[in-house]
Amino acid sequence: MEKTALLLGATGLVGSHLLEQLLDSPHYSRVVALTRRPLGIQHPKLQESIIDFDNPDPSKIKGDDLFCALGTTLRKAGSQAAQYRTDCTYPFEIGKIARQNGVRQYLLVSSVGANAAASGFYLRTKGELEDKIKGLDFEHFVTARPSFLLGERSEFRLGEKIGIILAKIFAPLIPRRYRGIEAARVARALIQLANTGDKGFQVVESENLQKY
Repeated sequence: MEKTALLLGATGLVGSHLLEQLLDSPHYSRVVALTRRPLGIQHPKLQESIIDFDNPDPSKIKGDDLFCALGTTLRKAGSQAAQYRTDCTYPFEIGKIARQNGVRQYLLVSSVGANAAASGFYLRTKGELEDKIKGLDFEHFVTARPSFLLGERSEFRLGEKIGIILAKIFAPLIPRRYRGIEAARVARALIQLANTGDKGFQVVESENLQKY
């Protein structure tokens, strides 16, 4: 059965790979990118759906599988409140509408160490989102928890570039869960996991994402 994929965060590191791979996937006849602004990409399977994340139109959030790679940094967001909206509120609200519209699966890019009880803001936010999505009772909810993401971002981040170099040098000394992982591999894992026929709640830690 050919399906419709909904995608949040198509311009990010994992999201851009998800977009490319979903468009190439034989499992999906249509890919709807839910985005604030046009992507500037042409493809016969791609439908760009411009939405207001603060007041989303439910009629635009219809499909089979929802992939979410939406996220930002504190520096880019400008405040913890703004980052929380992007990293938790928006993915949850879109998910809630999607579930009401009959979307069966939610495939989430979370983070290693995500935990609603974490002391750190970032990991706590990711954990809270996981708990909120779990409460929506999708037929199949997969949360992928990658470690340090490897790949070329559209914007330059000096600290991240240094981190990637160090991560590659010291990879043999780092426990597998915390080793860097290619963003393209995370995207590939989520698409495969969306097409296994599995149901229920599934957590995939970074060392298991490495297998895809």
